[in-house]
Amino acid sequence: MEKLITVIEGDGIGPEVTKQAIRVLNAVAQQFNHHFEYKYHLMGAIAIDQTGTPLPDETIEACLNSDAVLFGAIGDPKYDNDPTAKVRPEQGLLKLRKSLQLFANIRPISTYAALQHLCPLKAERIQNVDFIIFRELTGGIYFGKKETSEDGNSAVDECTYNREEIERVAKLAFQYAQKRKKKLTLVDKANVLETSRLWRKVVKEMAPQFPDVTLDFLFVDNAAMQIIINPQQFDVVLTENMFGDIISDEASVLSGSLGMLPSASVGKGAVLFEPIHGSYPQAAGKDIANPIGSILSAALMLDHFGLHEEAALVREGVEWTLKYGFVSKDIDPTNFYFTSTIGELISDFVSGKIPSEIHKDNIELRKSTII
Repeated sequence: MEKLITVIEGDGIGPEVTKQAIRVLNAVAQQFNHHFEYKYHLMGAIAIDQTGTPLPDETIEACLNSDAVLFGAIGDPKYDNDPTAKVRPEQGLLKLRKSLQLFANIRPISTYAALQHLCPLKAERIQNVDFIIFRELTGGIYFGKKETSEDGNSAVDECTYNREEIERVAKLAFQYAQKRKKKLTLVDKANVLETSRLWRKVVKEMAPQFPDVTLDFLFVDNAAMQIIINPQQFDVVLTENMFGDIISDEASVLSGSLGMLPSASVGKGAVLFEPIHGSYPQAAGKDIANPIGSILSAALMLDHFGLHEEAALVREGVEWTLKYGFVSKDIDPTNFYFTSTIGELISDFVSGKIPSEIHKDNIELRKSTII
């Protein structure tokens, strides 16, 4: 199989974690006789610094003409900490989502036995947690009209949704639920917001098209509590843009680290894959960031290409590193391995280079050669 992948490394730790995802993809390509071609382009703070815009036109064009997009992270303190900045890195990502019509963000939430001690919840509450959050990505308050009064003492952020925006993401969520445990939970604030009442109306009207899926509803404040109280109850969660942004980050703590979780943004064209974490500028260049979220995003990409055996092998490699304690600093601040080492270990696992007996003392922090 041959695929053209646009790579946007972005800012902060983005280049480091993306490099490890590509290392794993290359191991997959070699092991299974595929060919992945990578084209690198700019977005975020680095794009502002070099071109004056957070999303150059050539980046958009490359994404539109590729089979998939692998993205790292964006954000830089010199923009994040400046409330007067007119041009910001995040504007590039929002524009890219609109340009590629990426209307749905898919975030799998799962837990790992080896990381249960890092979750603030009791172990029995997070066992066998496995659900997916579908977040609408191109509508709502993030894309609504924004105004600030001339005197600077009042501001407005408009939240707007229409039927088509709701139907297209809801259809995907229903279809995923049919392939899983056949349960869909709509998270809204229909007791207060007109947009939420429209969401509930439209999704209810669609439900008879998917008679094998059980549909239920939660107000977003209750959903936030239920993710902590009983996360095992969820299968597929559907929600609007801002609510999805918040509850998916909340749910990330169930895995033990924000650095563990991947995501896919899908629409009418190329699909974008990215870890859910930010740019973490404090760790940039130190080789200490967790690459697992990016590597698992690459696994989602393989699934998207129909390469399910390859994707499963990558996930097996991730489980292997966690089982044997080859983890990054966010997971174990004392006995940690470097970003590049973890990427190399998973690549070696995919390539079949890992022996049955593991001698951890012989694995250097920056080299995965196993003796």
